[in-house]
This record gives sequence, C-alpha cells and structure tokens, in this order.
Amino acid sequence: MKVFITGNMGYVGSTLTQYLKKTYPKIQLIGYDTSFFGHLLTGTDFIPEKTITTQYFGDVREISQSMLNGVDAIVHLAGVSNDPIGKEFEEVTQDINRHASTRLAKLAIKNGIKNFVFASSCSMYGQAEGASKKESDKTNPLTAYAHSKIGTEEDIKNINLGDMSFTSLRFATACGWSDRLRLDLVLNDFVACAISSGKITVLSDGTPWRPLIDVEDMSRAIAWAITRKKNNGGQYLAINAGKNSSNYQVKEIANAVVSMIPKTKISINKDALPDKRSYTVDFTMFEKLAPDFQPIISLEKSINRLKDGLLKLNFNDKEFRNSSLIRLNILRNYLNNNMIDKNLRWKI
Repeated sequence: MKVFITGNMGYVGSTLTQYLKKTYPKIQLIGYDTSFFGHLLTGTDFIPEKTITTQYFGDVREISQSMLNGVDAIVHLAGVSNDPIGKEFEEVTQDINRHASTRLAKLAIKNGIKNFVFASSCSMYGQAEGASKKESDKTNPLTAYAHSKIGTEEDIKNINLGDMSFTSLRFATACGWSDRLRLDLVLNDFVACAISSGKITVLSDGTPWRPLIDVEDMSRAIAWAITRKKNNGGQYLAINAGKNSSNYQVKEIANAVVSMIPKTKISINKDALPDKRSYTVDFTMFEKLAPDFQPIISLEKSINRLKDGLLKLNFNDKEFRNSSLIRLNILRNYLNNNMIDKNLRWKI
C-alpha cells in the first residue's frame, strides 16, 4: 500500500508516519510538506521522516498530478492549523484549507486513488448548546478555520467521487506528545504551564466544553480511514472522531492536570469574555463503524506523556506562549524576516 501524506512534518504527521509504519510494516509513505515547522523537533534522537519512502517539499496548493501516480490513499493533514492563525490569515486560510483541499481531491479522483482522508475538526460545531452533536446536526462554525473545514466537506460532497471513498474525520481537539510538539492546544498548554511555573493560567472562565483526542489515537483513526470500504459508512463519510467519555469542560482538563502534577495552582480568568466555542460531541457512529480503531489513550496517559517529555527537555519556559512551540509565532517570525509573504508562501 502506498500512502501520500500532506503535512507529514507537522504535529500530527510526525506521529502518524511512525504509527502507520509500525502498523503496516510494508507500507510506502510519501510525504509532502512546506517544512515551515520541520526544524521544531522535541526530544527525539532521529527525525520522524526516517519512515518516509519519498519526501517532497512544497506548497500544498501546488501538488502535481504526477506525484500521485501509483498512490492508493491520501491523508490530507496540511493546512492552517488553528483558530489564531486562521484569524490572522483569514483569506489565506480559505485558499489553503478549502480550495487547495478540493483541488487535491479532484486530482486524486483523476488518478484513480481509492481512499482520501481529510483531517477535519469538531470545531465546526462552534457554539452548540444542548445534546452532544451528531454528524447529522447543524454546524455552527465561528472561525475562519472552522468555516474552511465545513466548506471543504461541502465542496467535496458535490463532486462526483468516481470510485474513490472520501472520509472526513471531524477530530476532537488534539492533545498529547509528539516529536514536533505544539503548545497551542488546551491540554498541552496546561501541562506546560504546570511544569514551567506550577500554575495553570486558564484564559477563559473554564466553563466551555471540549472533546479531546490524543495524537496517537488520531493516527489510529486515520489507519482505519485509509482502508475504509464504501459499504462501511458510504462512499462519502463525514464522521466525528473521538470518544464519548472524552468530552470535558476546560476547568475539568485543568483539574486533571493538577491531579497528575501536584502542587500546581489554577488561575481562572473570571473576567474573561465568554468563549462561544463550546460543544460536546457524539462519537457513537465512529464507535460503530471503527470498533477496532477506537481511542485507547486516556487523559491521564496523555498528561503523563506530556509531563515526561517536557521534563526530559528540562522545560522551564514560563513565557512559552511567546516561543517557537506556538505555531503562529513561527509564521510571524518568518514574515518579520521576509522569509514568507502574506499568502504563506516561501520567498527564499
């Protein structure tokens, strides 16, 4: 099996490539990445790309059809990766996350690729009161990032897929250790706060709901999707990827970190404006269709892995939110040094 992975040098991709190689030893992995974050290795003695058969460097908007020759499945991870970046680069977010994704899907159809896996997000549910949101419920995207994800799904739903199966994995909020760690994620941020200062600073009032999924469990879901058959969910499938028991309020996540890292204090901003992004998600369909690929990494295990990894790095940066472990800071630095343009293209 030959799998083409965009964004393979990112937070998720660095874990995914190793997971797939371990799960399917004979798999051939083709990577495609801008390399914006390739240098941001955390606590590893070797680069994750040792598992890659062929590595391309380039803009996801410029993938050529010939690169996809002989490919059985595409895993499309590349894109503007969160709300803060999407807010600062709103127009580009649509260009990269939506238009380039739709273009890539069309190339895949022309090349006769069997499976296309799109890394989507539960954030498209936005402000969602009441019962946990099912795939059939109305979405309510509040950010450019969330709009780009639901927009891609809508675009591809209206395309003739030919013989290709399309799986949009609406992932819960990512968390956990990676060889290219990000700290601009709620659980990762809280553990970094606890390790560096002994104090978790919650930027909201702590009441919003978030579902969580460890990056290893994201890889497990992708392993299912790259071989999913049409009779398992349909040719086009948009599915929530996570676990029903992993819906938490932000303050619950903070308290879980305190229970694993004693003597940590919590500071909640009671004067913060209400965070409208609050949603619980129903993952029953995923449990039914992918019983052998369910999340198995507990919140406690995710916290322990983050704690152990950061301690191994002798992490003590109290100002880490201004560091290179926050993806937006990297892009701003590239811009300030005239290395990329405002359309997030390399100039060097």
